[in-house]
Amino acid sequence: MMPPAPPAAPLRADCIGDSAGGLTFDVAARGKTGAALLILRRRGADGEDPADTVSLPLAPAAEGRLRAALPSSVSLPEGRWDAYVRLSGGGPRRLVPGVTDLRSLAERTPGGLLGHVAVRIPYATPQGNLTVRSWLRAPHAEAGELGLADSGLTVRGRVYGTRLAPGAYAELRARPGEGGDGGDGVRRLDVAAERTEFVFTVPYDGLAPGLWDLWLRPAGDSGPAVRLARLLDDVADKNPVFTFPRARVRTSRGPGEAGPYYTGDNDLSLVVAPLEA
Repeated sequence: MMPPAPPAAPLRADCIGDSAGGLTFDVAARGKTGAALLILRRRGADGEDPADTVSLPLAPAAEGRLRAALPSSVSLPEGRWDAYVRLSGGGPRRLVPGVTDLRSLAERTPGGLLGHVAVRIPYATPQGNLTVRSWLRAPHAEAGELGLADSGLTVRGRVYGTRLAPGAYAELRARPGEGGDGGDGVRRLDVAAERTEFVFTVPYDGLAPGLWDLWLRPAGDSGPAVRLARLLDDVADKNPVFTFPRARVRTSRGPGEAGPYYTGDNDLSLVVAPLEA
């Protein structure tokens, strides 16, 4: 009996980001590959919607390398997209990340002329596979510098795809099932605005324990709310990277502590926790 064939070595893809928000994938594949595709599949999709799969042709770029381009003009709905390669005559094979160059993302300032901001960041999953995290926000409120103080949190940021009206304001919303004593689930916050830049402060005093999400209303009461997030850099998952100290505060239920954090979607939120007795 012949011994089983060893598993095929994983295929690696180098990724380069450009200042327009596009990505280039260079896949190491030797020998005769024939027609080849780089396939992105949105995680959690059932596979029946064509919009949940993006296929990009892989063309020879150098000896033993195939290249595919994902320009910013190609729509990639918000979510996590797992990367595969399919060579001629074979099935899809999961890609693993090689060298990743995202320096241009850290220096990127989108114009917002299309009314939205598109961000794509490739990263390695805990299993070592290649996935692309995509955001598509229309409009977008980018959280910038965070000012930490015992009395509250000051947020500076910028909007894309819209402008700030004279009646613009921010909202602090208790997460459903969290915080909010009675009718205290939403706090309105004054905003100082100049064209596309804004700043506001969240007072900690008297907040109910729980999780609170930060929103901006660029047009005031006459327009929709926009979730604050930090997307315009090269960090796919901010939560374990950007950590902040908590301040001792007086909550609506006694002594506690409060501080900002980024969610799994890189949205900006606030946690208020009671102190353990």
